Amino acid sequence: CQGMVLAESFYSNKEDGGKIWYNPEDIDFERDSKGKVTSAVDRKTGKTVEIGGMTKMSKSKNNGIDPQTAIEKFGADTVRVFTMFAAPPEQTLEWNDDGVGGAQRFLKRLWTYCQDQKSFIAEGKAELNSDWLIAGVELNEESQEARHSIHSILEKALVDFDKNQFNTVIAACMTILNHLPTADKNIAAPVAAEGISILLRLLSPIAPHICHSLWNELADQDILSAPWPIVDSSALTLSSIELVVQVNGKVRAKIKMAADTDKAILESTALANENVQKFIEGKTVRKVIVIPGKLISIVAN
Repeated sequence: CQGMVLAESFYSNKEDGGKIWYNPEDIDFERDSKGKVTSAVDRKTGKTVEIGGMTKMSKSKNNGIDPQTAIEKFGADTVRVFTMFAAPPEQTLEWNDDGVGGAQRFLKRLWTYCQDQKSFIAEGKAELNSDWLIAGVELNEESQEARHSIHSILEKALVDFDKNQFNTVIAACMTILNHLPTADKNIAAPVAAEGISILLRLLSPIAPHICHSLWNELADQDILSAPWPIVDSSALTLSSIELVVQVNGKVRAKIKMAADTDKAILESTALANENVQKFIEGKTVRKVIVIPGKLISIVAN
């Protein structure tokens, strides 16, 4: 279950020692660079009011947020995305209109991508099978890397979904959107079609309205009848990988090698790199450490 929902609170002191609590919707307030409220004024009277800080929403402090008002202002999908993204289910949620605006911007970016890349996505859709995965398409290196990123993110997101960690699922959706290719890149159209199909299906239980609308537009069918996204294990393996080369703890080069390259060849290639040579010239190489798929560390003195 969701932890407590908090909202800003504001009040003025009464002569008898009591307090008059104001609804945040009736207050104009300013925040500092860290998001803390620094001043607050009653919009109706123009008088300065006291800042009560983030407190549990309650009738007594008049700081409840009407969900219907938020939905009318931002849209149901935006409110759902913010509510699930702002905090894990078991933790306290701080209601913040700026945060809601961030969720709205994400959904607008998703909508814009689908509209701008509609023909590119349609071009690649023919290459997808019934699971909306790429089937039998020869991909260049850039396409393989983009697909690898998308399926790696999906793999973790599916685990998080099973654990009801919806905040990290939404974060995964945002990251997938950042990895989706556009028509002006050297990436195959099927990668875009597969990627957006994964994103929309993964996000649909959280933001059903926009996902339903976009799926109808791009796939010509109901998203409710689409299969749940699955990870293509073949996409998790790259034919080539980029390794960082360090000399005495500092990055001196990056080399791209076949994923199954022998350790000895990795070492010799790193040592022969022109830039690495500048930093080991005249020194004795004491040790070469290879961390598969990530790093080659050279110790020389």
